[in-house]
Amino acid sequence: MRMLRITERVLFKVVSVIAQLLLVASAGAAFYQVIARFILQSPADWSEVLTRALLIWTVLLGISLAFRHGAMISVELLQNLLKHRWQRWLQHVIAVTCIGFLGFIAWIGGQMTYRVRFQNVPSLDIPISWIYLAIPVGATLAAIAVLMRWLLGADEPAPVRNDAQG
Repeated sequence: MRMLRITERVLFKVVSVIAQLLLVASAGAAFYQVIARFILQSPADWSEVLTRALLIWTVLLGISLAFRHGAMISVELLQNLLKHRWQRWLQHVIAVTCIGFLGFIAWIGGQMTYRVRFQNVPSLDIPISWIYLAIPVGATLAAIAVLMRWLLGADEPAPVRNDAQG
């Protein structure tokens, strides 16, 4: 179990670093687009597409991090109404449902990625499947995150609530 916990921490630390780097790169590409369009008066056709592609990857990698830290939006009404034993049962049902749904999304995303493997993004001259690949990769990482949170539990305290009810 200790080795699994170490592997999980390293995996999601790497995912976090990659997501942060992609976010910085997308901000840089967007900044370049603004400079090229309004200062140089020569807009680049590649920077907008690159920004969009990097943001897609950032979001789908970030979803796995949110699942691992338990920061996804939840409706707690039913959980608050149940006793402790039933709350734990509900958490199992939610984890199994999430893993199943994310597995389905990964499978569909993999099929989509395979179907578009011969199409290129004109302005970047790369296969569009590299962008579509974010779907199965992100969904698979999110399913792993749910599974690890379910098996290993939460290492960190629950996220601080930031709503009107405090």
